[in-house]
Amino acid sequence: MYGRIFPNLFTRRTYHKMTTGKQILLVPGPVTLSPQVQTALSQDALSHTGAEFVSIFQNVLKNTRKLFKSYDMKAQPIVIAGSGTLGFDIAGSNLIKPKDKVLVLSTGFFSDSFADCLQGYGAEVTKLTAPLGDVVPLQDFEDELKKGHYTAVVATHVDTSTGVLNDIESISEVVQRISPESFLFVDSVCAIGCETMEFDKWKVDYCLTASQKAIGAPPGLSISMISERALQFALGKRNNSGVFFTSLKRWSPILKAYEGNLGAYFATPPTQLINSLDVALKQILETEGGIDGRVLKHKETSDWFKDRLCKELNLKLVSKYPSNVSAHGLTSIYVPNPKETILSLKERGFIIAGGLHKEIASQYIRIGHMGVSACDDELNHIPKCFKALKDVL
Repeated sequence: MYGRIFPNLFTRRTYHKMTTGKQILLVPGPVTLSPQVQTALSQDALSHTGAEFVSIFQNVLKNTRKLFKSYDMKAQPIVIAGSGTLGFDIAGSNLIKPKDKVLVLSTGFFSDSFADCLQGYGAEVTKLTAPLGDVVPLQDFEDELKKGHYTAVVATHVDTSTGVLNDIESISEVVQRISPESFLFVDSVCAIGCETMEFDKWKVDYCLTASQKAIGAPPGLSISMISERALQFALGKRNNSGVFFTSLKRWSPILKAYEGNLGAYFATPPTQLINSLDVALKQILETEGGIDGRVLKHKETSDWFKDRLCKELNLKLVSKYPSNVSAHGLTSIYVPNPKETILSLKERGFIIAGGLHKEIASQYIRIGHMGVSACDDELNHIPKCFKALKDVL
């Protein structure tokens, strides 16, 4: 698509010229875009029900299934205009009733935000809060789950505030063994594309992400996957009068139509963003080794970066490291003067993020390594950032 519309707009050489001397974006999303995704954003406007766009959206929905590793055709991929946070509302408005008990495994700011959202829909939320930089011990989780019926269990795959990675497979195993009737909700905003997700195999019921992180597309698309049983619950839910835009009763037939190569309408989809997502998904799936190869490349980049921060600069990460609870799409690092470090790196051409966890926000920085910044060795973003950080500190 992008090659046909603008065959010569971006080449490796012109992309290098455009990015040389410019600031490199290394916050934990949004991320630097590939030249092909940039080109896709520049296409002519399309009718949202025209044959060309319908075909593009069909590809996006089919490839979203591959991204989540969900091949059950009764499960539903969801791609609508909005941020990752909109996924919280999709879960709350469609899958939660007032007085439902929900168990949240909190590993940081975004876990707490998901909990706050579900409370807004009337859920009675119990939070198990992990030690800072770690995950909730599985035994503590199992003990709590045995105490009473929970409608849903909520886990944040990667909490972007801390860089903590949850073991969703192990969490799912506990849910299936102790309370298989409970829904499993997973926030994978900072995980899809850079961490392993086995939606069907792990029996996840609702998993949400967004376009602007490891997927490598621009911000503006809320992307999620819902299981057959969760979708059937949503479609049969009564007393849903307060819900409109996030209603799956409205969206499900529209998305099924597009996936079946038929135009449909409930709300206008952002055509250029969906075209750019189409290109980003194809780039992921065409990586050597497919999605698994893409995840492996993120892990290699992350391990290289974290090892040097710890061993060469003697810095401490917020997430336990080395361990299996440290995420591969970002690194959260304690530094002596975060504000000064952020400004000094900006002067050297790197945009990074400050702390977000309320207990330690002023003590650390966050550096993202997702998408082309992690996977394109020619750009060399992370080694360059490490050298700049070494100079600053």
